[in-house]
Amino acid sequence: MSPLRSCLPASLAALAVSLGGRAGAEPRKVYETTVSAPTVEELPEERASTTVRRSDLDRRQPSSTPEALRYEPGVFVQQTSHGQGSAFIRGLTGQQTLLLFDGVRLNNATFRQGPNQYLFTLDLHTVDTVEVMRGGGSTRFGSDALGGVINVRPVEPPGVAASWVMAGESDANAGGSDGSDFASPAPARRWFVAPRLFARGATADTEHGGRAQVEAGVALPHGLELRFVGGAGAREVGLLESGGPIVSPENGLPTTARENFKKEVPRFGSDGRTQLGTGFKEVTGDGRLVLGIGARHAVKLAAYLYRQYDAPRTDQCAPPEAPFDECLTYEQQFRTLVYASWDGPLGAAASRARATVSWQRWHERKRLERPGSFYLHRGNDDVDSLGASLNATTGTARPRTWLGLRASWGADGYFDTVGSDAQVELSDLKLVRVMRGQYVDGAIYFNGGAFLDGELLLGRRVTVRAGGRVSAIVARSPELVDAREMVLDTPKIDRSWFPVVGHAGVEVRATGWLHALVNVDHSFRAPNLDDLVARQPTGAGFQCGNPLLDPERATSFEAGLRLRTSPVTADAWLYQTLLHDLVMKQRSEGCPGGGGFRSILQLTNARGLSQIRGAEGAVKVRLPYGLNGRATVAYAWGEGPAPESLPVSRVPPLNGTVEINWSLPRGLAAGGALRWATKQDRLAFADKSDSRIPLGGTPGFAVVDLRASYRVGNQLAISAVFENVLDAAYRYHGSSVNGAGRGFILSMEVMPTH
Repeated sequence: MSPLRSCLPASLAALAVSLGGRAGAEPRKVYETTVSAPTVEELPEERASTTVRRSDLDRRQPSSTPEALRYEPGVFVQQTSHGQGSAFIRGLTGQQTLLLFDGVRLNNATFRQGPNQYLFTLDLHTVDTVEVMRGGGSTRFGSDALGGVINVRPVEPPGVAASWVMAGESDANAGGSDGSDFASPAPARRWFVAPRLFARGATADTEHGGRAQVEAGVALPHGLELRFVGGAGAREVGLLESGGPIVSPENGLPTTARENFKKEVPRFGSDGRTQLGTGFKEVTGDGRLVLGIGARHAVKLAAYLYRQYDAPRTDQCAPPEAPFDECLTYEQQFRTLVYASWDGPLGAAASRARATVSWQRWHERKRLERPGSFYLHRGNDDVDSLGASLNATTGTARPRTWLGLRASWGADGYFDTVGSDAQVELSDLKLVRVMRGQYVDGAIYFNGGAFLDGELLLGRRVTVRAGGRVSAIVARSPELVDAREMVLDTPKIDRSWFPVVGHAGVEVRATGWLHALVNVDHSFRAPNLDDLVARQPTGAGFQCGNPLLDPERATSFEAGLRLRTSPVTADAWLYQTLLHDLVMKQRSEGCPGGGGFRSILQLTNARGLSQIRGAEGAVKVRLPYGLNGRATVAYAWGEGPAPESLPVSRVPPLNGTVEINWSLPRGLAAGGALRWATKQDRLAFADKSDSRIPLGGTPGFAVVDLRASYRVGNQLAISAVFENVLDAAYRYHGSSVNGAGRGFILSMEVMPTH
């Protein structure tokens, strides 16, 4: 069982206790069930989607939440640094994919264009499942859901009765007092406290860290139950050792060769394997309090803290063609989230509903050092986000035996305020100059809307779905004047958009085990403050915002088949996404703050139609003797607007995975995995000047991992991964860092008996 998995419902717990076991036998354990209140925030089941479960995380041992998605079809994880990670879904990432945590929106007004670091700030120890929906999702979730939606669900505290069965503490486990095979039911427990300790280490980056966690609960009068789970953790990650430099597909030379010097990212140490500009420190803390009110209502109060320190941005530490001592470092990458929610029925209006209010703060402090020039730049950016949402689902109405009607509806709103400042220090002149930050201090941003989704059930084989959303987005930023030059530095921005989007689809259940689905979706992404006013270094140079940008819009078409049988489950999808007004980078004559960078870029809308089309699939096979296997494959092809028809930037190549798992007796398990990708040499203009992409593109790779685990009841779990067995030198397309070389990952969880 996953060390963080919650326990089974109280009714099943009581049954397990009453059945008990033979005298002297090991207590019965149940490992894969979850207690949680009904929720209406699941991703739509009619769309192409997969779920990473806690048991998958325990088996694969990813080092971060983004890495947890490496085995999902249609998802390709890029890393600009070892302390960051961004998921490409159907060729889109960053601002064009939506991140949620327990239904709370993580995307804010300063999410940057292209790959970003924000999914990395979700502590993997607090994650129960990660749901991925591929394809447009703005009807339900609003702006940014062009490529897909990632919804991370946190660990829930177990119920009181269930906790005792999980720990094997029932009196029934000792057998009956008369020596019979079955024991009498144990007396009801009114409370519990269960500590857990976690430890993890890895050789490739000398990672070492751990976490202390406690679960507790108490049964109260009148059908109330109070439950809690919380903990604190820390880890330190050093320089990442890879399998060595990768080879340019264009000339067959290593990226560190003199002929490829302008493409040398990352920089390597003297051993030719250790990557400079990697490593970070991390501290986390969280608490989740749940008040269960009967079987249908729950009130939750939760807080999650993430603190990352001293994480270099690898492609800027040092940048290409710069001295080795130049470095851009995220000194602080902080996220604080506090929210309260209520789950339960809403009278005649909804059989299930959820209301949430949240406050979230993102804090970044960056340092750019150029010691040879006696130059030091510091910047601080803060975003406070207040949010509220209501989501509801009605029951199924049956006006006829062959006709069913069901609806989902809701509304949400998020209000962001931005604080931003910066200063430049010239140590040789003993001069400090205060200047505008990456954003404009005092800027505000609002994003909200309301939606209605409907389902029409025709007989037992056909379901028709359709829905729409009306949104309102407002961006405001004050005018700034350069006091020294007495010229306009940043113009005032007062923009608003009111997009209307929708979707439609049909599902046909040809048989009980084969379903066919067709969906059409129209989604949008409104420009945020990062698009409109930001100034920042990127892999391709220095990037300026554009206050005149229009929203990006995507119309996607997809068709899929789902096979569900006892030994085999499979999904296969074809899709095409038409992108209108896609935001792209183009060369600019100049930009304040861009001096010293090899190229100056500005964001602009592509005046024409861009498109991404592809295919993706997954199959899972269950075999006798505890064996099971899973394989995925995905391909995406992107093209910009005519007449140039250039490739869309950073679209992943053909890629896939294979996993084999074997469950052995006495708590043992073993398995292996293969991750692979072909080379990607279809490059956009920005890709060719991007230091993260080698000359001629990114070469293909194949990486093999071996896994093993051992569990002693519910008190001890040990997992080991022998990663990159063949010591391959590889890189995910668009990343600044190469993957880890040959090494070991070891994790352990201990839960003292309570």
